[in-house]
Amino acid sequence: MSDPSLNPYHRAQESFRRAVNTLGLDPAVYEILKQPLRFYEVAVPFVHDDGHLEVLVGYRAQHNDALGPTKGGLRFHPQVDADEVKALAMWMTVKCALLNLPYGGGKGGIRVDVEKLSERELERVSREYIRAIALVIGPDKDIPAPDVSTNPQIMAWMVDEYSRIRGENTFGLITGKPLVIGGSEGRVEATGRGLVFATSQLAHELGMDFAKTTVAVQGFGNVGSVAALFAAEMGARVVAVSDKEGGIYNPRGLDVPAVLAYKQKARSVVGFPDAEPITNAELLELPVDILFPAALENQITADNAPRIRARIVGEGANGPTTPEADRILFDHGVMVVPDVLGNAGGVTVSYFEWVQNQTRFYWTEAEVNRRLEEYMRRAMGAMHRMHERYGVPLREAAYLVAVERIAEAMAVRGWLK
Repeated sequence: MSDPSLNPYHRAQESFRRAVNTLGLDPAVYEILKQPLRFYEVAVPFVHDDGHLEVLVGYRAQHNDALGPTKGGLRFHPQVDADEVKALAMWMTVKCALLNLPYGGGKGGIRVDVEKLSERELERVSREYIRAIALVIGPDKDIPAPDVSTNPQIMAWMVDEYSRIRGENTFGLITGKPLVIGGSEGRVEATGRGLVFATSQLAHELGMDFAKTTVAVQGFGNVGSVAALFAAEMGARVVAVSDKEGGIYNPRGLDVPAVLAYKQKARSVVGFPDAEPITNAELLELPVDILFPAALENQITADNAPRIRARIVGEGANGPTTPEADRILFDHGVMVVPDVLGNAGGVTVSYFEWVQNQTRFYWTEAEVNRRLEEYMRRAMGAMHRMHERYGVPLREAAYLVAVERIAEAMAVRGWLK
């Protein structure tokens, strides 16, 4: 990329540099954190159904393992490249350290368009990728998980291939698996639930009663619909939701289960009775206490940020707020639960899955949710205290919490001598 500010790897490096400087840490901390400790580029050969061979490019980045084995998703996408994978691994390091998980950040991917593959071809690609990186991953080394265009079935193929290589079942290699081979209860709803736990904790820190708040949710997919349902269960009044077709608004409150049932039949929330239609853009600017952008990136920009009236913005999507908008919101007194915590419920329950795999002792969904709430609320508390200590936005405070923990681990391990 010609503009360094648009390169995710450079942006991740700048965030780490700023955190190290703010905390007054040894410059050696940044020198270690500014790039992955290990980065692999591998050839992934596979045979198409018609018999011809294609060689894809695959990646795996292991950013930092001072706190434990690296952990992070695998994405299959035509635009996957080295800098993106490195940046995502660095952000996973922050997410894991912020949640106080015993992990460092990892990430991987293959440059491929899954829409052009048959199911059999997708299975071959998945197995070949694991064969290519088998020597550098493992339950105590580096633990993959689903990400963009990957799913539990792909994880099942991968863990099976790795188990064949090892000659023994190694379910702890990968998280996000089907329940029948070691997946965790509560994983599907974890991101939406985690978002509500973190946001309700911030509301508590700000002296707000979450049960008396009004909520708008942009994006009524897996994350947004679960967040809306759970927020309503906790007493909040969900007044607006939207999907890619448009949105609905009722200031008296929506019957969220009824909206979900309607969408399952109509494939959109648009047209739901007893609500007025609104656009996705209009939803963002409603007079609500809490706004959950849980759809696409770059939804809150410098253009519309001055018109955001919510007191809290809880990011369920990845990067829904631009850096310019982030500063505007902070200056206007709007608190943003950054995506690094807002959608961290997934990796937290992935950690629980790994623990269950390692111990061969599996938890109920109620136990998973109880522990998820504990981790999300504790992380928000630590982040809010750092925000108050340095007077910075919560996004920057997240880096400060994470980098402080990682630096302490590197110091006691003797990495900074």
